Amino acid sequence: NLHDALNCNRIRILMRFVTALMCSKVVQPGSVVELFETLLSSAATTVDEESGNPSWQPRADFYVTCILSCLPWCGLELNEQVPEEIERVLVGVEAYLSIRFEFVGKDHLEDLWHRIQDLSNNGWKVDSVPRPHLFFEAQLVSGKSHSIACPDQPRSKQRHEAELKYPRRIYRLNIFPTSKFEMQPIDRFVVEEYLLDVLLFFNGCRKECAAYMVGLPVPFRYEYLMAETIFSQLLTLPQPPFRPIYYTLVIIDLCKALPGAFPAVVAGAVRALYKRIGDLDMECRSRLILWFSHHLANFQFIWPWNEWSYVLDLPKWAPQRVFVQEVLEREVRLSYWDKVKQSIENASALEELLPPKGGPSFKFEDAKELSLELRNMVKEKKTAREIISWIEDSVVPLHGTLEIVVQTLLDIGSKSFTHLITVLERYGQVISKLCPEHDKQLMLMDEISSFWKNSTQMTAIAIDRMMGYRLISNLAIVSWVFSSSNSREFHTSDRPWEILKNAVNKTYNRICDLRKEISLLKESIKLAEEAKSELDSAESKLEIVNGQPVPAETPGRLKRLKGYFDKRKEELVSIQENLEAKEVLLARASEENKNLFVSLYKSFWNILSDCLYQLSHELAEENSQMNGYNVGEQEQWCLTTLGYLKAFSTQYASEIWLYMEQLDAEIFHPLFRKA
Repeated sequence: NLHDALNCNRIRILMRFVTALMCSKVVQPGSVVELFETLLSSAATTVDEESGNPSWQPRADFYVTCILSCLPWCGLELNEQVPEEIERVLVGVEAYLSIRFEFVGKDHLEDLWHRIQDLSNNGWKVDSVPRPHLFFEAQLVSGKSHSIACPDQPRSKQRHEAELKYPRRIYRLNIFPTSKFEMQPIDRFVVEEYLLDVLLFFNGCRKECAAYMVGLPVPFRYEYLMAETIFSQLLTLPQPPFRPIYYTLVIIDLCKALPGAFPAVVAGAVRALYKRIGDLDMECRSRLILWFSHHLANFQFIWPWNEWSYVLDLPKWAPQRVFVQEVLEREVRLSYWDKVKQSIENASALEELLPPKGGPSFKFEDAKELSLELRNMVKEKKTAREIISWIEDSVVPLHGTLEIVVQTLLDIGSKSFTHLITVLERYGQVISKLCPEHDKQLMLMDEISSFWKNSTQMTAIAIDRMMGYRLISNLAIVSWVFSSSNSREFHTSDRPWEILKNAVNKTYNRICDLRKEISLLKESIKLAEEAKSELDSAESKLEIVNGQPVPAETPGRLKRLKGYFDKRKEELVSIQENLEAKEVLLARASEENKNLFVSLYKSFWNILSDCLYQLSHELAEENSQMNGYNVGEQEQWCLTTLGYLKAFSTQYASEIWLYMEQLDAEIFHPLFRKA
């Protein structure tokens, strides 16, 4: 029953299974056609402007995609057995495509439709689809066929909700030229389906996934399509279907499974994406940097860097130069500076793009006595309260406090991430006392940035951990990132963006965790209520024995039901108390979330408002080319900042929709909305 198959993958796979059953004479061809026509009718009704809800076109597109994606598996049989009915389905699809909202260029559904038309004209023959039922045709032909039914689909409202519930399955980056794919258009679609299904079913089992991907039952090579499909999934917006690390590990295993073919294909994909790095969404660029650095770390950092050494001749804000710089910086995090330097010996000039070599930068040599005194107190494991008293009595009158104390505590915690955590756990109250309000927290982040000026990673970690311990607010982080000293780096470094993304993500994750916890608590309450209802129903059932009413249920079952309810009843009070507490926290977190996104968009508008007018006129004809980069610094700064604005909007769209009325009223100037 498709009504019960709420998950899109379940619907799609169930439909393909039904078509396979039809080919094996288990399901009647007419039933399959009826299923297709029911979905077509629902799709057409959805996009009808008078009686439907065109905002839910993604759902309608999903239904039609499911129909078309089944035809390579069953088109031949349907055409032989019910040719008029299959023709009616194709006419219905064409009618649907004529009334749906039209996109610029050929979109995924139109592309699939053209492939199916070619398949139909070609006699429905597909080399990549196995037909095992043909070996048993004599036995199957005498079997009994069954019918199936497809209920009407439910209706809903918002387009955004529709896109989340019915996401597109295939996003093609078109990394390689079509000459690399030695297969028919419909075979390409079928192999993509194979690859996506393997990724789906072996999520979490990377070795098995790679093994099945290299052994598909097709008579042609498909390494280029395999690479393009994986990269398209990895760079899907707003989120890839699975965690990026899954695709990273699968690519590594595929390189090991096909050492003579796949590494060269992956390298070709990297080069192709690198050429177009200036056109990539900023979120995609960040993912590509993280993937590429991780991938190289698993292959001894080997790469022909001399091919990219020309980036030193480009402006420091050129996207390709920034890409190389950020990949090298991430490599240093995954290894160490000298190792990465050694890996670029064939392009030694690129050493200029390596991050600074060196550790922390402690700046208070002139306050050494106070610093030593504080260090000794930490060594003696004095309490935070004792250190606060010492600060109030000894330090404030002489020197002020924040710089000396923060720099010293950071220096004590600089040996490792564990040392930093220990210092924050023991002496976070000291920092909280010194930096209780917004302005002081901005100064605190300045000190962190100064102390770790040679390490973007440790700057980001320290600020992130302090936010986790609520020593720094997310609003303070937004203000600090958009300050003039940091915003001027927006187009030349990922450092401020990494810190901002950490803050937004941590805030968003808090509210998501609370929603999940509340949902589980409500489910527990529902189970307790169901247990009570079942017990009451069982106790109320009576039957007449010898003229007297007696319980109809057996004593054993009544005892089990009562025991189960008593256990739930004992837990119910604490669950309800916990639920009330979580709902209070959720209300507070929701307000914090709203304030964060309002502050974030105001900050974007404040720094972008001036350049948007200029950009809208001056960049109409601008473009960036590999060896002829011609975008000025101000224009690139604006493009990069706009790119991150779009990336944040895409990543957190579900949350931002909740505050759209306020954002519309206070911030979204028409030019800002257009940009």
